[in-house]
Amino acid sequence: MKRDKHSKSQSNDNAPFEYVNKHELMEKLEPLIDNTLMRFGLIPVEVELVRENHRWFLRIFIYSTERDVNLEDCEKVSRSLSDFLEELIPFKYYLEVSSPGIERKIKANKEYLIFKGKDINLKLKEAIDESGEKQFVAKIVDFDENEGLTVFSYKDKKDVLIKRDNIISAKLYSSEI
Repeated sequence: MKRDKHSKSQSNDNAPFEYVNKHELMEKLEPLIDNTLMRFGLIPVEVELVRENHRWFLRIFIYSTERDVNLEDCEKVSRSLSDFLEELIPFKYYLEVSSPGIERKIKANKEYLIFKGKDINLKLKEAIDESGEKQFVAKIVDFDENEGLTVFSYKDKKDVLIKRDNIISAKLYSSEI
């Protein structure tokens, strides 16, 4: 996983976060991040603002459907966003820009569409065929909020529809590991 860190220093470093509405702040940050990534041909997989060990982190996971994300991409995004973020975030934070990683856990429905065509390791509540298997590797074909996840089953050599509520977990899969 590629990672670039940036620390913000400002006179109000100790401004209490309680005075800032996190939801409103993220509503301001996300369009800025989306537009910046779009300029570089990148997609935001996840943007999170979290507090860990008394420090704030703004984490941005970026992806490209055209190529692998590299350290240079992370640095470009970090440099492009730095000044704008300094104006919008009223407290000290660390910026981390990275690729999602080759075994990323799928956290949001939109990721099934972002990673369309990629292999995933699925863990299900109930088996989808008579084999009884509840965990297997398949390729993402499509995702629909109402219908569920369509995958290509390597075992059955056909597309299979899996209801979203039958999925316990899903993560990207790479046979290279």
